[in-house]
Amino acid sequence: MGDRSACDRQAVFDEYTRARRIFHALLDDATPADLALPTRGTRWTNGQLLWHMLFGYLVTRVLLGLVRVFSRVPQSVSKGFAGVLNAGTRPFDVINYLGPCGAVKVLGPRRMGIAFDWITGSLERQLAKESEHDLARGMHYPVRWDPFFQDFMTLADLYRYPTRHFDFHHRQLTFGERR
Repeated sequence: MGDRSACDRQAVFDEYTRARRIFHALLDDATPADLALPTRGTRWTNGQLLWHMLFGYLVTRVLLGLVRVFSRVPQSVSKGFAGVLNAGTRPFDVINYLGPCGAVKVLGPRRMGIAFDWITGSLERQLAKESEHDLARGMHYPVRWDPFFQDFMTLADLYRYPTRHFDFHHRQLTFGERR
């Protein structure tokens, strides 16, 4: 990320299609016991981590909106905003952990699949409408919040972000591994 070159829209569309296929395969094959298994390297269960993977796409819509605002003001404003968010990393981490714990109980696997299709479709439609000029707009991000956030990210970077987040967490799932 952080590449200021033109966005390869087709590559992003292909990434979203691949993620949708994987997400639905995981949901379709998951038993309640699979969803309750602990994951590798997190305190979440498989079901909770699946919700967190979906959340990466949901939060991208919010991040795209922030770029549209912060890219119109001096960079020092977004740098200051990112600094404030970095200072609030501990409360963010608690909320980031607890959110999936409750959300997975509300949505459940079927609704998570529907939400995944809706959000990736929404992001695809938005990306198709973006101008090259807009895709080059960016802002500073709180790098302590997520390993895939860079100090400065463009809209083009953000469209790639959720699938990178998804792929990272996909490797932490433990479906079929009985402990």
